[in-house]
Amino acid sequence: MLTLQFVPYSEIEYLSSVGRIRKLLNITKENRIVLLQGRLRKEEETELIKATMEEIDKDFKGIELSVIYPDKKENDLFRKIKRNFVNMLLGDRQGLTIIGPASVVREIKKDPDKIQLFTEEESNPKKRRKKSS
Repeated sequence: MLTLQFVPYSEIEYLSSVGRIRKLLNITKENRIVLLQGRLRKEEETELIKATMEEIDKDFKGIELSVIYPDKKENDLFRKIKRNFVNMLLGDRQGLTIIGPASVVREIKKDPDKIQLFTEEESNPKKRRKKSS
């Protein structure tokens, strides 16, 4: 079963960098795909990847990460100023970050019109045990 978990920026906004990384990594380790409103800072993305590499084992194969930013090709000066002002006030809430466990997410492709998330079924799905009466 594929599970997507939306994480609003307000849920991680007041956490430390380490706290943000831990929260997101713990969700992906539960085989959930995180849809994070906004984005992490570049340093936090780097630290997330480092932390992931340290935790790889037979059960956790790592993560796939992709960030989708709003269109930055605006030609209107007023819109650029407005977007920069909003970013200063609200922080990194624009865009969308997708983080998924590498055992589930094979690849994330972006193009101007869509996001393609290629997944794999788990090779050893957990079998439900029947309760004996």
